[in-house]
Amino acid sequence: MINPSASGWIDKYFVKQKSKEKLVYENPQLFYTNIRKTGFIYGHIVSFETAVPIVTKGWVHNEMPKVALLSTLYAMYGLTTCDKNHADFLDKALSFYTEMTPKGYNLLKKILPDSPPSLNLEKIIDDRVQTNIDIFSKNFSHIVTNALLFIDVLAFRQYLIHGSIPEKYLKKIEEAVVSVVSLALKTKSNKSKYDDLLIKLFEASVRYSKFSKVSVQNLDELNLNYFTSELEKYYLIDMAGMALWSDGKIENEEAYFLYKLSELVAIPDAFVTESISNTDAFITEHKSKIPYFNYSNPVKHFYDQTTETVITLITRNKNRLVKEILQSRDLMILLAISTRRDLDEKEKKKVKKQLLDVCKTIPSLTIFLLPGGSLLLPILIKFIPKMLPTAFNENLDID
Repeated sequence: MINPSASGWIDKYFVKQKSKEKLVYENPQLFYTNIRKTGFIYGHIVSFETAVPIVTKGWVHNEMPKVALLSTLYAMYGLTTCDKNHADFLDKALSFYTEMTPKGYNLLKKILPDSPPSLNLEKIIDDRVQTNIDIFSKNFSHIVTNALLFIDVLAFRQYLIHGSIPEKYLKKIEEAVVSVVSLALKTKSNKSKYDDLLIKLFEASVRYSKFSKVSVQNLDELNLNYFTSELEKYYLIDMAGMALWSDGKIENEEAYFLYKLSELVAIPDAFVTESISNTDAFITEHKSKIPYFNYSNPVKHFYDQTTETVITLITRNKNRLVKEILQSRDLMILLAISTRRDLDEKEKKKVKKQLLDVCKTIPSLTIFLLPGGSLLLPILIKFIPKMLPTAFNENLDID
């Protein structure tokens, strides 16, 4: 049995799969539809696209995505190169992730030159599927983060074709996904004040893009001509469909949005019909096991739990936090102003920068510096004035 949390699991994976020849896909659509059945596109893995079935009894929540990411990358390697040599695949995958990882990122320090490619790839995959799990309440936001793992697979395809990842490809595909999801939510018949927070969850899960806010207002403003692969287009449509399903159904106007998107990227209507049907069937069948859909309003649930977590951290570090803040008069003034009116964009950036500097000095608050941590800053800002001395506002002559 494979244990994805134990060193050497990738080598064991390929030993198990060697007993039966792995199918090399003949076309992208067959590859995509089979991968979608596993739940990989939706961020909730229910099976693997492997020749030999894998026993998952006793696995924890972050182990399924590890094996799914490996098997999907290997399937993409077969589709793109028509090669089944797993040693060559491991070398390519490791080189791909080395190029993909941002410069200065700590993960590269964990990779040892003398270690086998399989062991180094294990460290990378372990990192890829765990982003944000410790930042946010467990078992919630990883449904968003893992749904974005297919971007790795699409970028790997580019790497295999061109020998390197095209400049700004990762940024462009992430921005396209978040923009499409944002526009999809705007078409919902039953809008919620938490829809914006759902967008922020997506924004917090990306690695190569920095959003202040999604600026596109309609599909015509999207520049999707950059994406020429059917796989990229299928993925954008499915991500929009998953976002629209968040309230439990897709209305006629919402379906029209998906068909309009498919027309824009030159994908047949038949795929949209299939996409809507598959998304509904998958989520309906597995809804009870998907944390995201286990609550009447999952985004509100996330917000409430996250708020409690941040308040706890603030309370535990109150004295030191107050001491650091009181040393920065500019920060104090802006925080005082924030209790009376909304800050403008320049003021918000200044508060964010200075608060992050404060958080660097307090170990327990370094979570705000991690990927997605900025999503929590508004909660931190909201509660800071309440814990400062009573004379905080009275002693500041800012009017």
